[in-house]
Amino acid sequence: MFGFPDLSRDMKHGEEPGVDALLRSAFGGPDEAELVMALRESGDMVGEMITPAGDEIIAYAGLSRMVQPGNWLCLAPVAVAPDWQGRKIGKRLVGMITEWARISGTTVVVLGQVGFYEKAGFSLERARKLTSPYPVDHTLLAGAGEGVPETTLIYPKAFG
Repeated sequence: MFGFPDLSRDMKHGEEPGVDALLRSAFGGPDEAELVMALRESGDMVGEMITPAGDEIIAYAGLSRMVQPGNWLCLAPVAVAPDWQGRKIGKRLVGMITEWARISGTTVVVLGQVGFYEKAGFSLERARKLTSPYPVDHTLLAGAGEGVPETTLIYPKAFG
């Protein structure tokens, strides 16, 4: 109505097509949308949040179960509609997830733009001793504890 987003919330059944359209638009292709579909189909997706603005989905974040460590989650993908970027909507959505991780004692790993994720509560420093198939200099942690874990990351098969 006034061009403001609504509060972020759990995605509801039936909103998958809107998320698919958002991911294709935000990333300029099908890869992230296909990743989300594969995570859902494999049963590895454990949580999906959206930010609506009226009837439009303008932001999305997915949490999937890591293979190893088995009690950790992976945040991916995170997307904000191109017309809504630069308004701190993504930071707010990711910040809600980092606060939930802290309160619940859940460790969440993310691979991405260091500056953005650090501002939303993730730590690059805490991830420095991880072994990963992806660049550790772009891997960050949020949630349980203050320590620097030393473990090997194995992502769900959908990440290929």
